[in-house]
Amino acid sequence: MQKGKINVQTENIFPIIKKFLYSDHEIFLRELISNAVDATQKLRTMSSKGEFRGEMGDLHIEVKVDKNAKTITVSDRGIGMTPEEVDRYINQIAFSSAEEWISKYKSESETNPIIGHFGLGFYSSFMVASRVELHTRSYKKNSKGVLWSCEGTPEFSLEDKPKKARGTDVVLHIADDSLEFLEEPKILELLKKYCKFLPVEIVFGTEKQTRKEKDEKGEEKEVTVENPRVINNTTPAWTRKPNELKEEDYRDFYRELYPMSFEDPLFNIHLNVDYPFNLTGILYFPKVKQNFEVQRDKIQLYCNQVFVTDSVEGIVPDFLTLLHGVIDSPDIPLNVSRSFLQSDSSVKKISSHITKKVAGKLEEIFKSSREDFEKKWDDIKIFIEYGMISDDKFRERARKFCLLKNAEGKYFTLDEYREHIKTQQTDKDKKVVHIYSTNPEEQHSAIEAASEKGYDVLILDTPIDSHFVNMLETELENVSFIRVDAEVAERLIKKEDEMPSKLSQEQKDELKPIIEKHLDKQKFQVAFENLSETDQPMVITQPEFMRRMKDMSALGGMNYMGSLPDSYTLVVNSNHPLIGKLLEEKDGELRDKQINQLIDLSLLAKNLLKGEKLTRFVRRSVDLF
Repeated sequence: MQKGKINVQTENIFPIIKKFLYSDHEIFLRELISNAVDATQKLRTMSSKGEFRGEMGDLHIEVKVDKNAKTITVSDRGIGMTPEEVDRYINQIAFSSAEEWISKYKSESETNPIIGHFGLGFYSSFMVASRVELHTRSYKKNSKGVLWSCEGTPEFSLEDKPKKARGTDVVLHIADDSLEFLEEPKILELLKKYCKFLPVEIVFGTEKQTRKEKDEKGEEKEVTVENPRVINNTTPAWTRKPNELKEEDYRDFYRELYPMSFEDPLFNIHLNVDYPFNLTGILYFPKVKQNFEVQRDKIQLYCNQVFVTDSVEGIVPDFLTLLHGVIDSPDIPLNVSRSFLQSDSSVKKISSHITKKVAGKLEEIFKSSREDFEKKWDDIKIFIEYGMISDDKFRERARKFCLLKNAEGKYFTLDEYREHIKTQQTDKDKKVVHIYSTNPEEQHSAIEAASEKGYDVLILDTPIDSHFVNMLETELENVSFIRVDAEVAERLIKKEDEMPSKLSQEQKDELKPIIEKHLDKQKFQVAFENLSETDQPMVITQPEFMRRMKDMSALGGMNYMGSLPDSYTLVVNSNHPLIGKLLEEKDGELRDKQINQLIDLSLLAKNLLKGEKLTRFVRRSVDLF
């Protein structure tokens, strides 16, 4: 047996850093500023503990771009480093000072949290730089400045170099293949993306401002001044306690997150958890649009106020991606890919907790102010339905506050609605039949016919309701759903007794081919039903199962049934007087006109009569008078 140590050669580390360490090269700026924030937070901690008694002064972090010199400089006035610390923390890759610091000052880490944990962040500089210089001076007494320099090889130089103030300047000499990072708008974009809410002020260049001042004579005049351009909010709303904030503060923060949004959110959830993991954040419920795909990528994921990603699919449950807002946790790995985040155990626990908190908030609002909840229902129902379809734990909680709205605009919980309809709408198999409409305007005649029978009709008009209905049929006992136009009103709920027919089977067999020749047989089939004389002579229905499956396949993006034509049934009322007259009519041409007229009337009621067929219908209607 042979034992030994695996030798990691430093010659191989730089190509790995440059190509594979991070998925996006722009991350270098986030990493350098995160290090500067850590250095500043450490100084604040030491000052609060009395281990640093010097003057802290202005602790902002400055970012400068020199296009002529092809450099980007990140400067802080944090604790700095001694030559020994540079050798320990810079020359020994992945030996992170953050880990040491956290173990030493664990109780203070909540007050001034440290971002870094891996020690690789500094080396992300070499993704965009051909040479990196680090000029630093420790806060310790009698410290001298030291300059470290490296060109992305295992070779480096370390020398004494005077530096007036404590802190660190990191100078990147930008490589020729990364010159886009020397454009100020590009750097400003990255700063606003990754550093918008860091806890230390980040200054980038200056901005001109005008203000009014009084001169010696006391007269007001406008004066233009240049002020440092601070690009971040150091105390965003989610870092404050809920009892410190008013509704106005939450709305203002929403506008800060989404300045292009023209609608206020419906309500919010403030996350503030410290056990069994640390988690803060604010989640907002927007009005969920019918095309809910446009809602995604609105949750921003942070680690100690450092932006990680806004692509949270696979990190939080899919239905939660319809929410907006911020999630922040030091337990979220910062320096890894999104695929790693998706499988991280801490992230999974956080995800599960957020689901629980969201369900709890919705239940609380429903119980405390049902009337207000009902007013918001139409704007959030896609979110809740989607959650129930896709997440078992959320479904269990949501059954308490999931609402159904009927055509009269009244709202019911699932249990309330069952009680409301069970007397009138229980079929011969003891199933409580839920009749629903997906488009009240187009299906108006069918809704009216069902209402005349004493039936109640639900409005289920979201893009995912075919899936939602399927889920409810599985979850609820002895319940079925049928769209209001899937059958004639008389047959929506199948009872034991059946009305007798005025037509014999021979008469039906004689009339059927006469009607069929006026129809597209690929799309329509003819069926005789024994309905009331007062019902329509002909009605178009669309079978529930096939239509629902087709809707579901189209929404899922697979559309495996999309090539199949829509299928309809032309229901002929064998008891209507007009149908009997068709058999008696001896004039074949007139009978054809009458059949076409009846078919077109049924198509018109279904909103299926369009174009040339509609034109012919109008002309025929005049001719028949």
